[in-house]
Amino acid sequence: MSEGEAVAALVVDARNGSADAVRQLYERFARAVHGVLLGYLQPADADDLTHDVFETALRQLHELREPAAFPGWLLSIARRAALQRLRHAPRTQVDSGVLVDRGASQETRLEAQHALAAIRALPEAYRETLMLRLVEGMTGPEISERTGLTHGTVRVNLHRGMGLLRKALGVADAQEVGT
Repeated sequence: MSEGEAVAALVVDARNGSADAVRQLYERFARAVHGVLLGYLQPADADDLTHDVFETALRQLHELREPAAFPGWLLSIARRAALQRLRHAPRTQVDSGVLVDRGASQETRLEAQHALAAIRALPEAYRETLMLRLVEGMTGPEISERTGLTHGTVRVNLHRGMGLLRKALGVADAQEVGT
């Protein structure tokens, strides 16, 4: 059974009231939702909103026409929720502290804050794939499965996004320095 078929089966089971299917969908997609939310929100807000996104999705699950489209549909709910939260919340300094080891130096925390701000400034496609890779620790195939993007699209987004991130952070590309 393909990934899309497995997700579709879980969605159908969840529609029919299976708590186990709901749990499996949450376990499978929570990191992806969290990563998308981190592209817009403070870590604490992303943590809080992850659960809310799933509650919204479960309430609206009957509206999803194609169960295999669940990954992209869920992430669109996450994006809308993040944008709504941003419209109603005051702008604050990026808090990267939750994403960095507590024992990290002040310099490391500032670097993380700068990197997070640079990622958030990227176009959405690159921002989301980089957040899922660099913050959530997902592999390319996991990102593809959780977002509904093709493997090729994920590879391209990661490659181009890393290039833009390196440029934004002033980091030389290994190919540019002859390595």
